[in-house]
Amino acid sequence: MIETQRLILRPWNEGDRAPFHAMCRDPQVMATLGPLMSREQSDALIDRLTGFQQEFGYTFWAIERREDERFLGFCGLKPGALDTPIEGQIEIGWRLASSEWGKGYAREAAQASLDWAWDHLTVAAVMAITARVNVRSWGLMERLGMRRLADLDFDHPQVPEDSDLLPHIVYRADRPA
Repeated sequence: MIETQRLILRPWNEGDRAPFHAMCRDPQVMATLGPLMSREQSDALIDRLTGFQQEFGYTFWAIERREDERFLGFCGLKPGALDTPIEGQIEIGWRLASSEWGKGYAREAAQASLDWAWDHLTVAAVMAITARVNVRSWGLMERLGMRRLADLDFDHPQVPEDSDLLPHIVYRADRPA
């Protein structure tokens, strides 16, 4: 569990399934991530993320607001996606309910996840990817001090060829000196 001033990043629990599914059905949230997800798909994603926690000791953790224990989304670390330029590396990522955007929660959770990586993993860098059109996400990457690696831009293999989400960009955070 990771605690910040306002947030707790923690393992997923059964109570997270319904609010996560609602988030994955929100057209605003999914606009730069892909199609709206069925309950089966959102549950499968939670199961996959829980598997990462069990296998590696980290995942995209559930985010809970400390003051009221409300589920806000996820943030954390996982192995880089297969068939992408970050395969075999550590990836940072986040997804928050649209009602929680603009409050600094994503930055707070992402910085805490990077700090956790530097304290617990022996990696030189943490990577991030997003659809080129996801301005909010790559803006956060830049606010976190990550740098763009334009030479690693790629078309995501899990995105349909005719989608605006196909072109992806890559960012890197180097271990602090």
